[in-house]
Amino acid sequence: MKKSTKDSIVIGFALFSMFFGAGNLIFPGFLGNSLGSDFLLGTVGFVVTGVGLPLLAIVACSKGDGTFESIGNRIDRKFILIFTTVLFLAIGPLMAVPRTAATTFELSVNPFLPNVPAIVAITVYFAINLFFVLKKSAIVDTIGKFLTPALLILLIVLIVKGIVSPIGEIVNTNASAVLSTSLIEGYQTMDALGALLFASIVTTSLKDKGYRGKEMPKMIFKSSLVAAIGLAFVYGGLMYIGAQTSGLVSQEIGKTGLLLLISESVFGKVGPAIIGLAMGLACLSTSIGLVSVGASFFEKISKGKLSYNLNAIVITIISLAVATLGVDKIVALSGPVLNLLYPVSITIIVTTLMSKYLKNTKAVRLGIYTSLVFSLLLLIPGLNLSFLPLADLGFGWVVPTVLSIIIGIIIFKEKTTESSLEKAA
Repeated sequence: MKKSTKDSIVIGFALFSMFFGAGNLIFPGFLGNSLGSDFLLGTVGFVVTGVGLPLLAIVACSKGDGTFESIGNRIDRKFILIFTTVLFLAIGPLMAVPRTAATTFELSVNPFLPNVPAIVAITVYFAINLFFVLKKSAIVDTIGKFLTPALLILLIVLIVKGIVSPIGEIVNTNASAVLSTSLIEGYQTMDALGALLFASIVTTSLKDKGYRGKEMPKMIFKSSLVAAIGLAFVYGGLMYIGAQTSGLVSQEIGKTGLLLLISESVFGKVGPAIIGLAMGLACLSTSIGLVSVGASFFEKISKGKLSYNLNAIVITIISLAVATLGVDKIVALSGPVLNLLYPVSITIIVTTLMSKYLKNTKAVRLGIYTSLVFSLLLLIPGLNLSFLPLADLGFGWVVPTVLSIIIGIIIFKEKTTESSLEKAA
């Protein structure tokens, strides 16, 4: 096997692990349940934003020095600092971290110890979480290296068995706006946001293996393809099995409840225990990593005024409070925030990938600010913007953003030289 092929497989599996958030597994099955016979189109939409977009974010960051800051600085340093801070809050104490705790309670604790109050279980979860974050123990990394493959094998068996022996008949649920709904549901993975923040891990790995210049995009593409195939199989498989439950249960069962039902239907009575234990440990490993990275980030931007330990404790307390809301409420509250963050992120990713042709920095800035303004306007209750193209589908920001970039190119006759992104590429 060629060295480049071997390296692309190794990096691809690393990418897969990075995006294979245990908490994300509650979404595709539930979406499949709601879509029923339309699950194939739903799979396409979910994979585009849940898999394709994060990998494009990695490629976009490679246009600079591999970091989000390097591609963002061409826009506005202060804006990128604020936006990066918001992203860390989103994938930290406000959404992703508390979701891992709530998922662990609903999948790993409540089904087997129904008398244990949520606040008690979640407090214990975060006490363990904080212990490892403050200790910076390598044990969690070691556990994670074994947990991800083990959980993946478990899911492969579940999906294959679900394909061979369907648990129910897929019915027509009369779902509407299937593609747009699935695209937006893919936002809930938050992987594109995470990819912007952690892209440097991939580019650094490739540089350590000796890849430079024109070799980088090719290797990132190959690695991304490996990760994309793995993620698409898992998400698509879970969506297919979820669709098999469309005639058995309604969505009142909840996201975690449906996953437990699927595991029991496929593996028998031991299924929920196996899935619950694996998911709980994987969620803990993920949240420890997120809290640790977030604590380090806020220590860095405060230039040491906010210590790592203080940040970790504050993030933990906030996460604990949010986690008590439960998975479904956290997801519902996350929706508007993600509908605000994703349009900006998508605009940054796409304009960076097109930087060879979009060299007018002011026009790009205008487009990014426009995506922010319109995504914000679309969230205001009572403000009717249905006249905007694609607004009914949840993408009313797209056309104004594209038009603003075109107008910016016309208005701002910017004399451009070779951009920093081109030099870095």
